[in-house]
Amino acid sequence: MRNERYVIDQMSPQESWRIFRIMAEFVDGIETLSSLEPAVTIFGSSRSKPGDKYYAMAEELGTLLAGEGFTVITGGGPGIMEAANKGAIGAGGQSVGLNIVLPFEQKLNPYTNIHVNFRYFFVRKVMFVKYAMSYVIFPGGFGTMDELFESLTLIQTDKMKPFPVILVGSDYWGGLLNWINDTMLGENMILPEDRSIFTLVDSPRDVVDIIRNTKV
Repeated sequence: MRNERYVIDQMSPQESWRIFRIMAEFVDGIETLSSLEPAVTIFGSSRSKPGDKYYAMAEELGTLLAGEGFTVITGGGPGIMEAANKGAIGAGGQSVGLNIVLPFEQKLNPYTNIHVNFRYFFVRKVMFVKYAMSYVIFPGGFGTMDELFESLTLIQTDKMKPFPVILVGSDYWGGLLNWINDTMLGENMILPEDRSIFTLVDSPRDVVDIIRNTKV
């Protein structure tokens, strides 16, 4: 306790003001997003290019979701995010980009009609889940894995109301799912029912069908 008090006492004014910057990001996000229609958050690689298989699928999914009246939320960057936003805005839907300010790769794509810029990853992650009725996870890297496993953990531990977590692309996710089944489940690191938290599909239409038929 004494050490904790010392750390607090030594907190610099600049460090203290960071609390208000964090609060401001929460306020900005909530005020901007609170009036959204039912939303689906889509994750995936920022490195996917137009013409790639999953870019095309993400664009199709954005179109289908907008046609069903869903808002499409992405991280606002290039790649899969751009594709999903492009499909949604092209279909006349709400297309949201929750952009993170980074020194590389991330730049707000031009296909959003609602967007918020974030400095802090954890504030942005709260906004992703707060307004989503489903997560759709396309192939991606560390950031995509982070969002996937955080959602699984929150649902597993009852910190978040269960909703569809849908992986797209068995050729990409197959190896990971084999490891989850053979190693994590096989060595009792998760329970059999934890395996049912997510679903694997291979087409945008399957994603829409799952979301439409799921009551959350």
